[in-house]
Amino acid sequence: MSGKRTPTEVLVDSRRRDSRLKRAKVLETVEAMVSSDQPVTFAAVAKIAGVSNWLVYADGVREHIQTARDKQAARVQRGRPVGTAASANGLKTDLELARQEIALLRIERGKLKGALQRQLGQQLDQVAAGDLIARINELTQQNERLVAERDVLERTNAELEAKLAEAEEDLGAARTSLRRMIRSENI
Repeated sequence: MSGKRTPTEVLVDSRRRDSRLKRAKVLETVEAMVSSDQPVTFAAVAKIAGVSNWLVYADGVREHIQTARDKQAARVQRGRPVGTAASANGLKTDLELARQEIALLRIERGKLKGALQRQLGQQLDQVAAGDLIARINELTQQNERLVAERDVLERTNAELEAKLAEAEEDLGAARTSLRRMIRSENI
């Protein structure tokens, strides 16, 4: 690049580099687990590699782990002694334990969802309250301005009414004076 990179470009490059390193770490972990005959599972790979469960299921990584699992399963099937298959009771127990864990996770998810909703509600209330306070201040200022304008107009109106009354008195006096002059001329 010829110019200075933007913070977004730096962040994107950093994220890509981290992603490549984490994916390489996962692949190394899978290889090490296969070579040491450790059972390869998605959760075990994620834990040993120190990455998120999401990453081990991502495209390009999931296939390597699944291939290693398939190879191990095929090797175990060929070399498994008779009578080492999981019993029905053992499978039922595992299923019940999994159901209990799922129920606990659902409860925890519900609590977290409720807490998040309350927090978002509080944030919206704060934003809305700020907007309302600003609107109230704006309307108060507008009301004060309109009251001042009304007071000025009332004073102006009173002055004009006083001038009108005075003009009507002057007009009445002028008419009376004019009538007297006309009478005195006619007599």
